[in-house]
Amino acid sequence: MSVTIKDIARLAGVSHTTVSRALNDSPLINPETKERIHAIAESLNYTPNYNARSLVLDRSYNLGLFFSTLHTGTSAGFLYEAIKGVNDVIQDNFNLIVRGIDDYKSFHKVNRKSFDGIIVMSQSASDQAFIEYASEKEIPLVVLNRPVEGVEVMNLLPDDRGGAFRLAEFLIGQGHRRIALIEGKAGFKSSQARREGFLAGLREHGLTMDENLIVPGEYDLESGYQGMGRLLDLPERPTAVFCSNDDMALGAVKAVTERGLSVPGDISVAGFDDHLFSAFMTPALTTVRRPIEEISRAGAEKLLTFIDNKVVEKSTVLFHTELVIRESVQSTEGGR
Repeated sequence: MSVTIKDIARLAGVSHTTVSRALNDSPLINPETKERIHAIAESLNYTPNYNARSLVLDRSYNLGLFFSTLHTGTSAGFLYEAIKGVNDVIQDNFNLIVRGIDDYKSFHKVNRKSFDGIIVMSQSASDQAFIEYASEKEIPLVVLNRPVEGVEVMNLLPDDRGGAFRLAEFLIGQGHRRIALIEGKAGFKSSQARREGFLAGLREHGLTMDENLIVPGEYDLESGYQGMGRLLDLPERPTAVFCSNDDMALGAVKAVTERGLSVPGDISVAGFDDHLFSAFMTPALTTVRRPIEEISRAGAEKLLTFIDNKVVEKSTVLFHTELVIRESVQSTEGGR
């Protein structure tokens, strides 16, 4: 037979209301009583009845982490960092439900009864309708990764444009002038921001981009591999290639080595994101660190505050991106 709050109350010599408040970390209960009640609950292997708690506290104890898509353009590293950041904050206080927005034909099952709050890891404007829907339903909401227009929300963003700008300046500083770009997935705001920042960095130093040196990508290994293959087939290949994420950079390095060439000896390669594997590639990848885990953690903290206080803050916060210099970029003759 399962242990109930009343069982714990009887052993602790307090009311079941006190037990309930203690287990929910209420500030109305003093720390000593909380500690004693938690110890009794643990000794009895007490498991909270979330259905009962939901009825009493009008909560589902579900948080939604929604991606624009889980099928194309969402790399494994990006997914991992986003989930880890949120999960580290909510721990076992909520159930985390991870979904792709493009899997929904209708949003009618997304409401305040099913979700106490929602985090949208927004990648493209295709999720705008979902963000507007959640906002209209007054579900506590935080949007990460993409600047949102037309609806006021708590919006946490990485400075992709600034990171790509700094990377362009670094490559130029190493003497590179013929620099190629393997773009990110079409329609993704991060792809657009990285392209804009990179081209702005070139213009800042009086360089124009040869359109033959811009090839499309999909944010995956295969498109990085294929893109680098196209660049290596050019009559005059680039001396450096900026891949719009680290997954594509890994594919690009493979394409180079299969041609009997080396990175960075024959061609320098840089990425963006600084995923877990990037420091352990051969050579270790020069990239831009994009603090997705930090942003996800901050987003989860904001959301829990909104849920507890029943007040939703609406503002935009920009997170710094950092150039990480490793071994995959080499200076050319005459580099500064």
